[in-house]
Amino acid sequence: MAKFKVVQYGCGKMAKYTIRYVLEKGSEIVGAFDIDANKFGTDAGEYAGCNKIGVKIEDAKNVKARLTEIKPDIVIVTTMSLISDLEEILLTCAELGINAITTCEEAFYAQNSNPNLVKRIDELAKKNNCTICGSGYQDVFWGNLITTLAGATQTIKRIRGKTSYNVEDYGIALAQVHGSGLTAEEFEQQIAAADNISDEERNKLIESGKYTPSYMWNTNGWLASQLGLTVVSQTQKCVPQFYDKELHSSTLNMTIPVGKATGMSAVVTTQTAEGIEIISECIGKVYAPEEFDSNQWTIEGEPDTTVIINRPATVELTCATIVNRIPDVVNSPSGYYTTEKMPRATYKVKSL
Repeated sequence: MAKFKVVQYGCGKMAKYTIRYVLEKGSEIVGAFDIDANKFGTDAGEYAGCNKIGVKIEDAKNVKARLTEIKPDIVIVTTMSLISDLEEILLTCAELGINAITTCEEAFYAQNSNPNLVKRIDELAKKNNCTICGSGYQDVFWGNLITTLAGATQTIKRIRGKTSYNVEDYGIALAQVHGSGLTAEEFEQQIAAADNISDEERNKLIESGKYTPSYMWNTNGWLASQLGLTVVSQTQKCVPQFYDKELHSSTLNMTIPVGKATGMSAVVTTQTAEGIEIISECIGKVYAPEEFDSNQWTIEGEPDTTVIINRPATVELTCATIVNRIPDVVNSPSGYYTTEKMPRATYKVKSL
């Protein structure tokens, strides 16, 4: 059986896992790209803590020409959290007819936050017969886990979700999106103010591609889509998180003093034509020593069901989901094809 040829785009914290997981699942890393010149020339296998594989990390500026030469089956993109920041690489993959999967949280269901960019990617990917999608931790723990429980429920009135994660685990771009290190005034101006607007103003921002969704904005859209619900309204509120002692952030390379935000909570409320309400909250911040990741979802109805997962290994779960999804992406219809339409992510006992 032929091995999947995989290119890693973005060699940060996540790539150390995705590269190793691809190799351990019997596929090949045939290219690796980053913007950090200090990483250029480093063997990708060695970077991931494995044996050398003879593939050097290269300058991302050259990715289009190199992808044309390499002709991989799929590109794993682990860089930024907003799909607008991935526009160039995703359109490049679509233009070249190369499948791509990304950890970009917005890409999980960007149809409801940046529909025009999704349409451009979708049309180009369909034209060139490849599939583009987002996946990761939310695919299972905010998505398929919930809809599976829904399958054992007679009636649903409301779905409530709450999850937390340490921004230290994901790099500086994610920490900045969460307002870590900002004063209360800066948070209000740079983060919260974006949601103190009317539905009409929000829709205009979404159409222009300038809306900044929290992770749950896209998750609620994904859940509604897989459950067959019709969204009639959706709102978002971002609230800064504080701690009563100073906290050092290695990701931000600063000590966050008392009075500055360690991160934020984002609450997204979705109303549907079917009367089912989805209220989900994600808390992303620089953790204090006693804090840990958690994931809690409740389906309210007949019967009520709650699932709680404390201390999930969020980074590893994200990267394992991405790698396990590779065959699904390759076998999916072409276009921007989100994972609520794919089979549920499954463990790959043998090679990919």
